[in-house]
Amino acid sequence: MNISPFLSVDHPCDETLQWAKEQLSQANLHAVQTFDLHTARIGLHDCPCPNHGTTECDCQMVVMLVYEKSEEPVTLILHGNDGQTRVSIAETSNQNKNISTITGIRNALEGKLPTAI
Repeated sequence: MNISPFLSVDHPCDETLQWAKEQLSQANLHAVQTFDLHTARIGLHDCPCPNHGTTECDCQMVVMLVYEKSEEPVTLILHGNDGQTRVSIAETSNQNKNISTITGIRNALEGKLPTAI
């Protein structure tokens, strides 16, 4: 699987997540959140951030499955730190089957970057 960002947003990940969900919904795409790094780290104590070296940081990663009609989902990843969020689509072997969904995601998000969330 290859993951490379197609979009960078000048807002923290949690704010970008809400904005992305709204944009995807308006484009008739259904997003289901399947992972949240903050939630996964709740039970861990003394788990320093590999980027910041502290337990208190703003690093966040969210994984969503995005559906269009009845097709297989596309995996959308939001990875944020230092007030920035990078948005990626996980490239898989099923990529050609999901070209319509991928195009829909990119159209929904790329042309409407938030100025204020």
